[in-house]
Amino acid sequence: MVSKGILMGTLVCFHAHPDDESISTGGSLARASAEGHRVVLVVATDGSHGESPEDLADDELLVDRRRAETALSVAALGVHRLEWLGYKDSGMTGWEQNHDSESFLQAPLEEAAGRLAEILREEKADVLTVYDWHGNYGHPDHIKVHTVGHRAAEMVGVQRVFEATMNRDHIVRVMDAARQAGALAEEMDFDPNAGADDGNPLGMSEAEITHAVDVSAFLAAKRESLQAHRSQATDTAFFLEMPHEAFAAAFGTEWFILKGADSGLRAGWLFE
Repeated sequence: MVSKGILMGTLVCFHAHPDDESISTGGSLARASAEGHRVVLVVATDGSHGESPEDLADDELLVDRRRAETALSVAALGVHRLEWLGYKDSGMTGWEQNHDSESFLQAPLEEAAGRLAEILREEKADVLTVYDWHGNYGHPDHIKVHTVGHRAAEMVGVQRVFEATMNRDHIVRVMDAARQAGALAEEMDFDPNAGADDGNPLGMSEAEITHAVDVSAFLAAKRESLQAHRSQATDTAFFLEMPHEAFAAAFGTEWFILKGADSGLRAGWLFE
């Protein structure tokens, strides 16, 4: 349904790997599409260092499988255009793939930003999403998305740049509630406040986030998008096994930091 009284625009979500779009912006993509906005997904890498599924055929490449899965994901979310920036997956911090000359990590900033800027110009983008300064959990490709995305926005003049992030305090609250309800094992040792891949805590603190975006009406699309990425079962299985109420508590809100906005968390939307 198209929202009345809202000028339609174009949202471009820039992500590092196939399946990244599902968790942090899947609801926002689906909501923007449902409200009549044009939505575009740009994926920086081929995801070649993701999990290789057992049913991968001898003549099938993981990158081919992941492209096919992403096509299903964007269909579930109502995405109008999917673009691949053309770089190789850089792997996690310290992996030898970090040094591959064709990896996203090694791409010259102006070159990579230029590729994204071309898409932003073509689409006359009104809103761009990237990641927070440390890519949510320190993955080299995620950090590069932050840098490249902001530079591309500068090249084109996109004013509304949102950094998709994880609300660390919210995750702690959800985990505590689940543990008290007996839905989370006491011995689960995941700690959002501990150092992630880059040594920094997961995501950002609530005090550093500016926008809480309600996507509760689009959880079915978000879950379908997650399900599309079947090859990455290790990353997605835990989320897909959540009961509806737990899934809604964890993913019914998506969190963003609007570049240049005054500090303080508020309920808001990408096009307001």
